[in-house]
Amino acid sequence: MTELARLARLRQPGVYAELKTTPKGLRSDQIDPLRRRHGSNEVRHDRPAPAIVQFLATFKNPFILILLFIGVIMYITEVVLADPEEGPDYMGISTVGVMVLISVSLRFWQEYRSGRAAEALKAMVSTTVSTTRQMGDTVVTAEIPIEQLVPGDVVQLAAGDMIPADVRVVRAKDLQVNQAMLTGESMSAEKMSDPVTGLQPDRILEAGNLAFMGTSVVSGSGTAVVVHTGDDTYFGAMTDGLGAGRPETSFDIGVKKVSFLLIRFMVIMVPTVFIINGLTKDWSQALLFGVATAVGLTPEMLPLIVTANLAKGALYMSRHKVIIKQLNAIQNFGAMDVLCTDKTGTLTEDRIVLEEHLDTAGRLSADTLRLATMNSVFQTGLRSLLDGAVVEAAGPDLVERIRREHGLVDEIPFDFARRRMSVVVNDGDADLIITKGAVEEVLAVCTSVEMNGTTHELTPGLLSALDRLVAEQNGLGKRVLALATRRLPAGQGDARGDYSTADEAEMTIVGFLTFLDPPKSSAATAIEALRAHGTVVKVITGDNELVAETVCGKVGLDVGSIITGAEIDRLDDDGLDAIVGETAVFAKTNPLQKARIVDALKRNGHTVGFLGDGVNDAPALRTADVGISVDTAADIARESADIILLEKDLGVLERGVVEGRRTFGNILKYIKMTASSNFGNMFSVLVASALLPFIPMIPAVLLVQNLVYDMAMLTIPWDRVDREFVEKPRKWETRSLTRFMVFIGPISSIFDITTFALMWFVFAANTPEQAALFQSGWFIESIISQTLIVHIIRTGRIPFVQSRASLPVLISTGLVCAFGLVFPFIGWGQALGLVPLPWSYFPWLILTLAAYCVLTQGVKVWFIRRFGGWL
Repeated sequence: MTELARLARLRQPGVYAELKTTPKGLRSDQIDPLRRRHGSNEVRHDRPAPAIVQFLATFKNPFILILLFIGVIMYITEVVLADPEEGPDYMGISTVGVMVLISVSLRFWQEYRSGRAAEALKAMVSTTVSTTRQMGDTVVTAEIPIEQLVPGDVVQLAAGDMIPADVRVVRAKDLQVNQAMLTGESMSAEKMSDPVTGLQPDRILEAGNLAFMGTSVVSGSGTAVVVHTGDDTYFGAMTDGLGAGRPETSFDIGVKKVSFLLIRFMVIMVPTVFIINGLTKDWSQALLFGVATAVGLTPEMLPLIVTANLAKGALYMSRHKVIIKQLNAIQNFGAMDVLCTDKTGTLTEDRIVLEEHLDTAGRLSADTLRLATMNSVFQTGLRSLLDGAVVEAAGPDLVERIRREHGLVDEIPFDFARRRMSVVVNDGDADLIITKGAVEEVLAVCTSVEMNGTTHELTPGLLSALDRLVAEQNGLGKRVLALATRRLPAGQGDARGDYSTADEAEMTIVGFLTFLDPPKSSAATAIEALRAHGTVVKVITGDNELVAETVCGKVGLDVGSIITGAEIDRLDDDGLDAIVGETAVFAKTNPLQKARIVDALKRNGHTVGFLGDGVNDAPALRTADVGISVDTAADIARESADIILLEKDLGVLERGVVEGRRTFGNILKYIKMTASSNFGNMFSVLVASALLPFIPMIPAVLLVQNLVYDMAMLTIPWDRVDREFVEKPRKWETRSLTRFMVFIGPISSIFDITTFALMWFVFAANTPEQAALFQSGWFIESIISQTLIVHIIRTGRIPFVQSRASLPVLISTGLVCAFGLVFPFIGWGQALGLVPLPWSYFPWLILTLAAYCVLTQGVKVWFIRRFGGWL
């Protein structure tokens, strides 16, 4: 930070000299050496860790550590303390080693691949910066990715831009920068180019001529020289060693609660099972069985399967023009029940055309077009689609004549408080201020009106006539901007020759510009589709009430009462909460009002999405549960969003919402299957440990069963989801999971206990000598029932008849059942201690499994009627 403080004290020539650059930018031959020295302009925590680091990080999973602990215990009991006559037994250790290797490798590969895919998707919406460089003898200003910036680069800044690095401002025109992410101050800071004296390095953020990576330009324009990039920036130093902090979603919190719930089961079960079996059987085997039981109760594949589901959902959405920047946003996407959106581009074609350029009497006026073109051509700040429409309507000949006959003297940039912008051009021996903006805000600074070539005082009567003219155009669905002028003697600005907002006074209204952005033919269908899926669309626009009402009515929105930004400012939070749910359209809103609307909806219990692409949308994008923007949006809007649309269309959004719910549904399936199964197994193990004179299951076999089942569950991301599940928003509900565990889990214990009775009484496996037969019988029933029940739990319908799993799930579960049947008959199973079962066992098995499926389906029907839902 010392270098920044030193450069802040220098004048512009000294700044250029220190950084070995010029006002024309760096030479092309300087770029590569500087990039090799300073690296890419990225902060370290934004980049994925090297592959080896990611691989080692997978061992930090507490469930993997439990497996490693089991391996150590097995090594001590089966190798170090092995019976000298029988020799060491490496089978159990090998089994645990294979489990660890498979679990770690699969998780690493899935997360590494997901990370690479996420980086590739982010690259599709790269942020760029306008940079000036010398290419040979030519000075070129062009947009380049911010990652390619190096110290010494000269960058051009305008409203809506992200500050791409730590920079020294060398030119500023009403430049306001939002530094809230660094300082916590909500008010923007004004930046100037003058040297700063007495600046201390520890108060660097107070420098008026420095701007910092990650902040954003609110209004105005400027030029700056890059000082620090990447990890050398203030932001990079601040975040060094820290992860990218983001608030936890309800989904994150829910998954964490499930994990801790199952770990609490494990903490209770391990000592209980260990003590019961130790007192009645062998202590070393009791310890192994207790720890193996803990593994069986804990879904060690949960992080892997959640990541796999989210990554698959993100990749699917990318093929449908929806880019997920933050994987966990998918769940909130599916839970979204209110979508707030701007009007332009979503409800309309985003193909703005200058329909008419009128004088104050409502007649077409070439002079109005000429003045409007001068305003649009000479402005250097935030350039909108409206300016493009003006320039296009003017044509190249008029634009060229204006550039030839006039020059830019100064500019008063647009901001969202004034809702207007002005340019000052030389016009003969005078300076001409040309102001363009929202009608009310322009009329507010006018004292006269030009009519038929003559200037008149703007009387209340004339003002009413102008209001009627504007209302008539608004009623046709047209957006109207006002145009005003003021002529001053040349050099009338302040002591520095600059003009300010104070000069926007005593102006003359000269005419109006009307723009048409026709409603999209697909908007009404998309709104109805979102409504059918339980998502209500609300429009929050900066346009006035008449335009908003006309357009929203044409696309099928029930407009009702429209609330304006001025009315919102008069309401406290309680008052806004009371009306926000019933209001469909909000008009004439500024950025803070948009954020207040979103916040009020959230307080009312809604999961809120906000779709916006402008600088004025950034606060609302950050406030929303799901911030959605488009690839053509302002830098700050794209950076604030969780989801980027490659096409600004509500139809694209509707498909994304459905996929978000499908992804969440498949995650929920695995969690509920595993949690309820483990809850039931807890009772089965306790009963078996208390009643049997031997260990109810060989520890290594229990581990194999757990691994094989979890591997089958890796196909869940490819499963189908019932239509009724995606028809309404889905939120994480811990109470629902608890009910599911309590009512569904114990069913498996009933049939585990009947299997215990079958093996004990029918097959006489009731002595330690016959323990292997008992364990083999329970293994087959347990693994097949646990796998078959997947097909009942995955749907609220009748499995195989009304709802069939996807082919990958059918194959994987079929393979697990086949493995369970043959495992006791093959060498590996017998080496672990299992024995072949008599053929008379299998009719009993079929009866048990059939009864289990019928009872579970019956309980499911009752559960749905009682609680109104399944997953």
